[in-house]
Amino acid sequence: MIDKRVRDVAAALDGIADGSTIMIGGFGAVGQPNVLIEALIEQGARDLTIVANNAGTGRVGLAKLMEAGRVRKIVCSFPRSSGSVVFEDLFKSGRLELEIVPQGTLAERIRAAGAGIPAFFTATGYGTKLGEKKESREIGGRFYILEHALPADVALIEAWRADRWGNCVYRESGRNFNAVMATAAALTVVQTQHLAELGELDPEAIVTQGIFVNRVVHVPYGDPQG
Repeated sequence: MIDKRVRDVAAALDGIADGSTIMIGGFGAVGQPNVLIEALIEQGARDLTIVANNAGTGRVGLAKLMEAGRVRKIVCSFPRSSGSVVFEDLFKSGRLELEIVPQGTLAERIRAAGAGIPAFFTATGYGTKLGEKKESREIGGRFYILEHALPADVALIEAWRADRWGNCVYRESGRNFNAVMATAAALTVVQTQHLAELGELDPEAIVTQGIFVNRVVHVPYGDPQG
């Protein structure tokens, strides 16, 4: 019997090693697996490379992980936003490496990793500092730069509902980076607000299929009918 549910968040993060590349879903605070991030702090892995849309705000979630000194590098599109005090302090003091990737390119690099595509050409970034030292090519009279796929060791994502096979449904904008990140990691851990019985999820509504998911942990909150 396939059952990817684990008893708690500690079990969900078991075995994550120092030096891992970890994708964290979410768009700002929406769809971010904050309980898994808190558990990662407790788990103790260090020297991490984090792939996320932004670099956290305030002193919670991703920002808290960075403030704890666990992150060596962050790959993101928006490192600076309202309340990004932890990132700014760490970056200015040289304690955090940064790789800025345009948002569409970030999503496509992740998608490419999940699809088994090693690299692709894009016009985004050509002729800018982000395109320096990257291979370029003229195609159809327009110039493009080569971007490589971005895989990860671990993806931490949040779903609205999931079943024991790992099939996931998202709620509105909570889908964001979660769905594409789930396909691009060797280990995908899902924090789900609601657990569904097998057959309850509408097959047409399932965005992340269970084949991409390794562990499911139930973190209950919210309206199950919402």
